[in-house]
Amino acid sequence: MRNLLAQVPKGAQPPVAVLVRTIFAQPGQAAARAHLRKVVVTLEHRHPKAATLLADAEENVLAYMSFPEKHRRRLHSRNLLERLHKEIKCRRT
Repeated sequence: MRNLLAQVPKGAQPPVAVLVRTIFAQPGQAAARAHLRKVVVTLEHRHPKAATLLADAEENVLAYMSFPEKHRRRLHSRNLLERLHKEIKCRRT
């Protein structure tokens, strides 16, 4: 998300972030893929670099949606994994 928002002016970042988050709110991978393409078309007019970046990263953006829905919450962010690694590292020393 940060890479995408870096392609957008500061004032436009909040609405673009909300628009992109709607992709992840879709019920399934097919719906998310269709919605992602709509978002790309929407962004093309005002933010062509961001639209290109999102279109190129489509497979990576939607990869976690191939997992069952109950697992997606944990896979959506790497923060839990990073925290676990930090905890393990602290306990080893």
